[in-house]
Amino acid sequence: MTATATGPWPPAVQSGVICATAGRSQREMRRWAAAYPGLFAAKPFDEALYGTVALAMAFSGPWLTADRLAVANKATLWAFALDWLVDYAGGSPAEMRGLRERCAAVAAGAEPAPGDELALMLADIRRDLAPAPAFAELERVWLEELGRTLDAMIREWEWKASGTTPTVEEYLANADNHAFCFVFTCHWISVAEPGAAAGLDRVREASRAVQRVMRLLNDVSSYDRDVSWGDVNVLLLGTTREEVTRRVGALAAEARGLLAELRSGHPETADYMERQMDFCAGFYQAGEYWGRL
Repeated sequence: MTATATGPWPPAVQSGVICATAGRSQREMRRWAAAYPGLFAAKPFDEALYGTVALAMAFSGPWLTADRLAVANKATLWAFALDWLVDYAGGSPAEMRGLRERCAAVAAGAEPAPGDELALMLADIRRDLAPAPAFAELERVWLEELGRTLDAMIREWEWKASGTTPTVEEYLANADNHAFCFVFTCHWISVAEPGAAAGLDRVREASRAVQRVMRLLNDVSSYDRDVSWGDVNVLLLGTTREEVTRRVGALAAEARGLLAELRSGHPETADYMERQMDFCAGFYQAGEYWGRL
């Protein structure tokens, strides 16, 4: 059995185990990328993207093996592919509607069309989740979170296509375009035991709070790239970096309060979300996931 970083070890030993887990995950992600070459051929899908995503997941759940983190890694990679197709490859409202309809149908159990790699990969994620004990309880939540992510990404595309500048509050309300809640739901289903839905409302409320923090952390880090790629960024909506920093602090405090309440019944779930939020707070100070165009 592969070791996990939960023993009474020195920090450097724990970090070594986590990095080994991330290394296994990165190799697995490269195999997935090779299986869907049309999704991941663009230059920004470089080796560092796979490596840093793997590290984010491994540090978020150091008690989990690479096998237990596989669904979260695959869902994250799928979300990056979706983001790329919507933001940079999508060309018309009809294409956006078609993309949403195809993904929603496949998530509900329909067979993907041959050659539709985005739908094929989503179908594979559903197949990975279906045997999980918690899937029957949480399938509805999974479908809802997928729909929210699709709608939010397409709404941002519509803002850009129409030249609309949202308010900061409208932008935060659209934070599902970050896809954290969808990916987290995939992970939660894959590791939860039956009965997970007992704390459903509190888990979802906490995940939404964490997602808002991560949305703004990402924007501060990716400002230069978003300007060059023509993407929407909170710092382009009439607010300053100092104001965004204050907002991040307030939102993070809100998220930690909700996670503290959640921890009594769902300690590993709360720890996973808080560790991922904190990992990103550090990671985004020095870099981001996407490679160069």
